[in-house]
Amino acid sequence: MDKQTIIKTIMADFEKRTCIKNKKCTPKRYLWTDAFAVCNLLGLFLKTDNTGYKDDALLLIDQVHHVLGKHRSDDLRNGWISGLDEKEGESHPTIGGLRIGKKNNERKENEPFDERLEWEQDGQYFHYLTKWMHALNLATKVTGDPKYNLWACELAKTAHAKFVYVVFDGIKRIYWKMSIDLSYPLVTSMGQHDALDGYITYLELIKTALRDNDINLDNELISLFQMSHIMDLDTHDPLGIGGLLNSACTLMQLIINYNMTHLSDMLLKLLSSSKSGIDAFLGANTLRYPAEHRLGFRELGLSIGLHGVKKMQMLAKEHPECFSNHTMLQSKLYELASYIPMCDIIEKFWIDPNNQKSNTWIEHLDINSVMLATSLDPECFLSV
Repeated sequence: MDKQTIIKTIMADFEKRTCIKNKKCTPKRYLWTDAFAVCNLLGLFLKTDNTGYKDDALLLIDQVHHVLGKHRSDDLRNGWISGLDEKEGESHPTIGGLRIGKKNNERKENEPFDERLEWEQDGQYFHYLTKWMHALNLATKVTGDPKYNLWACELAKTAHAKFVYVVFDGIKRIYWKMSIDLSYPLVTSMGQHDALDGYITYLELIKTALRDNDINLDNELISLFQMSHIMDLDTHDPLGIGGLLNSACTLMQLIINYNMTHLSDMLLKLLSSSKSGIDAFLGANTLRYPAEHRLGFRELGLSIGLHGVKKMQMLAKEHPECFSNHTMLQSKLYELASYIPMCDIIEKFWIDPNNQKSNTWIEHLDINSVMLATSLDPECFLSV
């Protein structure tokens, strides 16, 4: 099968399995996976001009808001997690944030912390919210409807207000995980790339926002930039490396489209950290492990990011005047381009039906399959 046929099959199976259109079954929503799914469906619409894919993407957005924007069925609380009444909640579905969509209810504030259990308990993740902001922003770019960008900006405002806190002397940090209603932290440690991801995503939202969008994110941008500037970005986690490359790809497009040449040094930092991370990842030799000892979605995250290197090479060649450090930039991209063949290696491994029989694939079927579809055609996801 060609890649487009595989993507169409994956997304059709995902829609059926998670009950996007079937009103006779309970929707199975998970924010990270659904963000990638929205981008995939919009990408299929742009490739095929079949409006059914666009309709499905917008239906999924609406369903995510009505499931993850409201309290769980096993919670004593009900309605929108923002506390708004039904009518106002419909107009501002993201203003209270969005649940992760974990299997179990959140840990209550007075309950002891158990790291193992926490991975299966609900709440809100900052880095999941930024992925959803990106998906909403893309919906505005594709459809021309400004409400999706507005909802993304409202979500951005709330996320910063609730997740960011001051440690001492004005130094700020971001909670890793918050409660469903954002009233208390569940995990106080800070994600290594959360501030960077937030900064670049918020820039993306601002540049899309129309003049009648009166949500100002200037202070949030300053705060996120300051935090991201002091963070060590190096990681050997393939999903984290892929995230760095995705951020770099978005940043390059913002630099070119909006004359933001002052961010060229930040771009180089992201590319350098990505190169170091890939070298460390390859040193562990995990791509030679059997499927039972690998996590598809993490490797596919790296593959998606590496596809962005090809896009960045093209952009750097077409717009050399936008980068004061163009020679260095080309050199970094040339180094990273040598790793692009990994995309094909990772994708072929996880397309193999035998590898899809592994427990690690089946246990994470939705996120694995949707991110495989993204990797097979990441153009829409990677575009600003």
